[in-house]
Amino acid sequence: MPPGKRFVCIHGHFYQPPRENPWLETVETQDSAAPYHDWNERICAECYAPNGAARILNGKTQIARIVNNYARMSFNFGPTLLSWMREKATRTCHMVRDGERRSRERNRGHSSAMAQGYNHVIMPLANARDRDTQIRWGIADYEFTFGAPPEGMWLPETAVDSATLEALAANGIKFTVLAPHQCKSIRPLKDQGEWTPTPDATVDITHPYLVRFASGASIAVFFYNGPLSRAIAFNGLLNSGDNLVNGLKAAFKDNAQPQLVHVATDGETYGHHHKYGEMALAYALRLLEQDKVVKLTNYASFLEQFPPEFECAIAEDTSWSCMHGIERWRSNCGCNSGRGDWNQAWRAPLRTALDELRDALIPLTEQESGLLFKDVWAARDAYIQVILDRSPDSMDRFFAAHQAHTLSDSERVRALELMEMQRHALLMYTSCGWFFDEVSGIETVQVIAYAARVLQLSQQVFGDQAATLEPAFLARMAEAKSNILASGDGAQIYKKCVDSMELHLEQVAAHYAISSVFSSFADETELYCYKVRRISYEIHTSGRGRLALGRIRVDSAVTGHAQSFSFAVLHFGDQNITAAVKVYDDADARAFKAFSGEAANQVQRADFPEVIRLIDRFYGRADYSLTSLFSDDQRRIVQIILNSTLWDIENSLTTIYQDHSSLLHFLSQAGLPKPPALTIAAGFAINAGLRRVIEADTVDQAQLQSYLALAKADQVPLETPNLSYIADQRMKRAMIELEMSEGSLEMLERALVLARTLTQLPFELNLWQAQNLWYEILRTPDDQLTALTAEDRPRWKRDFDELGACLTFDTKAIRATEEPVAAAAD
Repeated sequence: MPPGKRFVCIHGHFYQPPRENPWLETVETQDSAAPYHDWNERICAECYAPNGAARILNGKTQIARIVNNYARMSFNFGPTLLSWMREKATRTCHMVRDGERRSRERNRGHSSAMAQGYNHVIMPLANARDRDTQIRWGIADYEFTFGAPPEGMWLPETAVDSATLEALAANGIKFTVLAPHQCKSIRPLKDQGEWTPTPDATVDITHPYLVRFASGASIAVFFYNGPLSRAIAFNGLLNSGDNLVNGLKAAFKDNAQPQLVHVATDGETYGHHHKYGEMALAYALRLLEQDKVVKLTNYASFLEQFPPEFECAIAEDTSWSCMHGIERWRSNCGCNSGRGDWNQAWRAPLRTALDELRDALIPLTEQESGLLFKDVWAARDAYIQVILDRSPDSMDRFFAAHQAHTLSDSERVRALELMEMQRHALLMYTSCGWFFDEVSGIETVQVIAYAARVLQLSQQVFGDQAATLEPAFLARMAEAKSNILASGDGAQIYKKCVDSMELHLEQVAAHYAISSVFSSFADETELYCYKVRRISYEIHTSGRGRLALGRIRVDSAVTGHAQSFSFAVLHFGDQNITAAVKVYDDADARAFKAFSGEAANQVQRADFPEVIRLIDRFYGRADYSLTSLFSDDQRRIVQIILNSTLWDIENSLTTIYQDHSSLLHFLSQAGLPKPPALTIAAGFAINAGLRRVIEADTVDQAQLQSYLALAKADQVPLETPNLSYIADQRMKRAMIELEMSEGSLEMLERALVLARTLTQLPFELNLWQAQNLWYEILRTPDDQLTALTAEDRPRWKRDFDELGACLTFDTKAIRATEEPVAAAAD
């Protein structure tokens, strides 16, 4: 085949289900993701960030090159994942954008990034209005991220029907990608002869097809290589970059026609599902880039050069991950994620409950919106601009374009609550809620939480008109039976979810009040998606007892709903804390002042029983405690309380070990049984000692070696995951300090000594972030290293290269490369 006729495209679908608490708009701690805060953060560290700075190694397993895979592969990111990344993983987001920009330069101005429907709903199961909003929000998010409209759009789970494809075309999308079994039949465009069936994925997958509609609209479809994609995802083809390239090249047909060999998998395949998968991908992309016959491309570029010559009809209501079409998201079809002894009969009533809730909201929305919006559904489509930018200016532009008349402040709040209700009504259809095995699983609980938020907002917006919505929803959810006896059914899961998550502004005020005893707040502060302005605050102490009194105004940054509160917090030390909160207005000023004065006087007298009686009389109740705090802050404050106790325990166990270490050495050397209590003390003391050494500003190498020797001699298991994570973070901190020093030899020496020391640890370190920082410093122009004199530069180069060698760089090879990367993970 002549050069230039064989093309390869590797697509990654990067996506995580939205995990935000619907009332806080943030992802809370997920213990199963430890040592990371949550699964987004963990998968970002294992996959999204490494693909932006992937390593290519030499024969000695040293880093010879760092490349941005996003510049060479085809990809899409779920908009809800990008939303998290923009706030929590800004450097990774920068790498994605930089890779997209460079993909245009490599591919005739065509981007390798595709858009995606907003929150991963199964499009054939959505109603027409929701389907259009999903597409329009996905396009808007793409434009916000990459600064240009998308050419292609990835369909969640590649779930497809003709109506979805026509909606894509109507919104300017030129192509999508499907699985080969989703092609039903084909025929030439030129003569439009008989249709040729393509059963069992027998369609020619090396070129695109056109799907045409009676409306005159059309869209191109690429069918990816199924066997190769499965081999990458499940059968070990990604174990070697050479094998991956050989597999791709072997898929070309022996003819002279232009051909595209392309694969599509979850993007998480490259680094999360398969450790070092991003490195195998980087190596393969590099080999393909150097190939004289095969050319790397993306879908949009190939489509421009070789437009479809055949049209196709698709297999309606099909997907890439359910052999029964789209039944996995509405019935007990048999598809599951491993628990074959469970059933998924709960899927149908869950979907029915959500459909009935959505449909009941439509007439209420249209009735209420006439007082607020010119066209509520056009306003909903445009609301994505507010979601992307919640600044006052953005909201003003939204209302200027869509309000029925100039809205009052209270009307604006109601209008925003209506839009938020609709946003959560879309989020509650996120496909992951049906994908897995159990109705009480975290993904399904998440969509139930979105439904709970919808119901709360409907009560706020519609009042008594919404009174029947929750009972009807619960009645249907009761039909969704759990496989786990303790979980009961969907209605019980909903109630548990609401009890643990649902918030009103009073709970935010209580959180602020209790936190204020342990934290110092500015006059204006942000608590998740709320703004708190302090009106007054005073604290009175007597012994271990403390009384905090104050007044605050709490505003929702999302809807603008605001209220003022007064509070009283009584803390007796440790976890013994109680708080009272109630709505406050100017009419309460005199009474609150009198209460505050009397309560302060009683604190000075140390008469805390009387303080409690005063709080009960003024507030009527004092029913908030440490358990009322939002999850992450509750953990932080409990840790503050525990620190002194843990320090005492740590010292006690260390003393026990030190006093009896010679006996433990003897028992270890003699091969005699060791008392469990002494073994526990040794394990705690040695691991705690190692943690302290690694975390110290200056690492004591002799002490580190001593602890490692003791661990080996006394056969003490090291807490490898935790120690490795601490070491990684410590090296990252040293490299950040070096980068900020602008060429300080002193900071370079400190980083070098630390790197020499950490390389002696007897376990694998993930120094990825520190390596990125070293590489970024290497790329820093000489005139920006202002702390260096001309005489210092030879020493700087020598020591900096040794530091690079400690971080496993082939410094000679890496100095010869020119590809920039973002500095470090977030």
